[in-house]
Amino acid sequence: MTAVIDRPVRKPRWWQAPPRPVWEEEPGRAGLAAKGIVLGFACFAILFPLWIVVVTSLSSKKTIDEAGGLVVIPQDITFIAYQELLGGGQVQRAALVSVGVTVAGTLFSMAVSVLCAYGLSRSGSLGHRWILMTLLATMFFGAGLIPTYLLVQALGLTDTYLALILPSAVSVFNILVLRGFFMGISQELIDSARIDGAGDWRILWRIVMPLSRAVLAVIALFYAVGYWSAWFNASIYLTDQDMMPLQNVMIQLVQKQERPVGLATQINTGGLSALAVQMAVMVLALLPVAVLSPFVQRHFKKGMLTGAVKG
Repeated sequence: MTAVIDRPVRKPRWWQAPPRPVWEEEPGRAGLAAKGIVLGFACFAILFPLWIVVVTSLSSKKTIDEAGGLVVIPQDITFIAYQELLGGGQVQRAALVSVGVTVAGTLFSMAVSVLCAYGLSRSGSLGHRWILMTLLATMFFGAGLIPTYLLVQALGLTDTYLALILPSAVSVFNILVLRGFFMGISQELIDSARIDGAGDWRILWRIVMPLSRAVLAVIALFYAVGYWSAWFNASIYLTDQDMMPLQNVMIQLVQKQERPVGLATQINTGGLSALAVQMAVMVLALLPVAVLSPFVQRHFKKGMLTGAVKG
């Protein structure tokens, strides 16, 4: 019987080793320093303009006049601009309109998107393939602005808050993301629920939605940011200034240099700086998104990417 001799495995030579991509190599000190400099410059480029806007909104008229415009170093901090804006008048009413439209629109859009995505994720649902193809077609072909305006006008939605919600209530992209996530849920889990006597409504409410909290949070944030930042629908469908949301009021203040109702007298008499009012309105418009985004950020990788690659 011949003995088997174990020979040591030779390591591949340096010229035989497969080449590794540059991004897989561990960075050296120079690379880490370069990354830190680039990231620091990017953070500075993002935060410095925001700092100027916030500091200017908190500055008095004297400080703004001495600085010749935008203020970089804070002096004589005062909240008079925010007190006047939130104390009543056009800006406060516009902020309430934006909050109401955002909350109602997000709830309506989420309800429609979840129901549509769940129906399309079930292979046995009636006509789901034709409905899916029709939705996909709308991503490439649109009716245009004039037919949409004529439809809204024919439905009697002009000068109503529904005109700010219904024309942009559903995003096909968000429906596809939800559908892909719903299709990734174990079919055995749904089948076991059906065996126990659960219907589609109970399965959706008690099983599918609790397992989809990550993607639901991301899609809800997308809808909320869209409604909060929307201004175009209000500019073409609304004529009553009292119904304008905050974004349209901000356009009137910043771009058109119009004085808000209730503050024009104080600005003209020198008691309040028009630039501080403009910056304060910008801060109020950015504040909800800046506050909510960190709470939903941790769901982006699990909710958005997982739902996008499946289905």
